[in-house]
Amino acid sequence: MEDIILNSTDEILKLLSEISLKGEGFQSNCLLDDALEKGFTDPTYLKAYGEDPDAYYQGNSPAWAVYHLRQWKRVFMIYGGPGQRRRTQLTETP
Repeated sequence: MEDIILNSTDEILKLLSEISLKGEGFQSNCLLDDALEKGFTDPTYLKAYGEDPDAYYQGNSPAWAVYHLRQWKRVFMIYGGPGQRRRTQLTETP
């Protein structure tokens, strides 16, 4: 997978709706649902990179291993990769 950076809310939401994560650690049938649950209704930045055989984009593997999603001062990060247990982190800067 090639690295991707998106700055359009509509493009970010569409991409997230097409990603599912399986394997060890954090899992998701639809990454968009998880982002919305965390309050990311109007994301302004997404960077995805790396490759993870347990991540799926449009039903096909592999997809990206790492995701950084930003909305204002909040950042939702998902870290994974081959042989790694996937984890998440949510940060908020003052």
